[in-house]
Amino acid sequence: MTASNSRFTDRFTDRLSERFTTPFTRESTADDVLAGVDLSGKRAVVTGGASGIGAETARALAAAGAAVTLAVRDPAAGQRVAAEITARTGNARVSVAPLELTDTASVAAFASDWHGPLHMLVNNAGVMALPELRRTPEGWEYQFAANHLGHFGLARGLHTALAAAGGARVVAVSSNAHLRSGIVFDDIHFERRAYDPWLAYGQSKSANVLFAVEATERWAEDGIVANACMPGGIHTKLQRHQSEDAMTDEVRKVFDTYPWRTPEQGAATSVLLAASPLLDGVGGRYFQNCEEAFPYDAEAAADSLEPAMVAPHALDPQDAARLWDVSAGMLAR
Repeated sequence: MTASNSRFTDRFTDRLSERFTTPFTRESTADDVLAGVDLSGKRAVVTGGASGIGAETARALAAAGAAVTLAVRDPAAGQRVAAEITARTGNARVSVAPLELTDTASVAAFASDWHGPLHMLVNNAGVMALPELRRTPEGWEYQFAANHLGHFGLARGLHTALAAAGGARVVAVSSNAHLRSGIVFDDIHFERRAYDPWLAYGQSKSANVLFAVEATERWAEDGIVANACMPGGIHTKLQRHQSEDAMTDEVRKVFDTYPWRTPEQGAATSVLLAASPLLDGVGGRYFQNCEEAFPYDAEAAADSLEPAMVAPHALDPQDAARLWDVSAGMLAR
């Protein structure tokens, strides 16, 4: 460890010794978190809002009065979910717009079609552990492109709308899989190293946290804050690539014993970061179980299937700034 990295690790540990906590817990639901919160007049975008915790996040925000746009790959599925949300909440301000995060033209079109302020951007969509290496037309590794680059481009494209809202929030839905890998800047897209599904996923999830760190730094004068979160393990379409044939014995054991939670519980931390008054002005942090995560501890992590911890590499300000510049360079090609 270099002296510079050692100093950062010390600052990281010191800061998280005074962790940000809330009255909510692992068992809290999205409705628990937003009880008594009025989001009337607020506008939100939820990517991947047609299923899983994205749909539940959108429903909870709509139930609190927000106008919610589901940004989805399948508009027909999105329309069905939007209709269900309206039927359940009585909120007719639930709309759908197409978004393919691995298609830069689609991301740009979504951003250019947005008019007016945006108060909440929940970057929720994602893919996990693709068993075989897959690339976008640009040659980008698919998980990094979908989970990070697409959301990075979307947030930058919507920056003017977020700034216009005054006090806007961005939520980067990450994972404790970020503990598996930081950003391998010398070979982000697995061009020279052997592809590993979980290292690729972990790298993309570290990128989500680093985005929140740097967005909060760069956009502070615009009143925009960003935080990242681990929603917890929920049975959703995210696990669609983990077929019995594709699972290693290690992964199968984890899936069989994992402390799964409901979508209502899984969306709790996302809506906390998006809309709770408790988080006013708080940014650049990583949350799990509705509170800021503990600093990473290898021994404690080994004893838990769902460690509520954040690695120093995910909050490193130098890596956050570097990733921002690298990502901007990729999208500028």
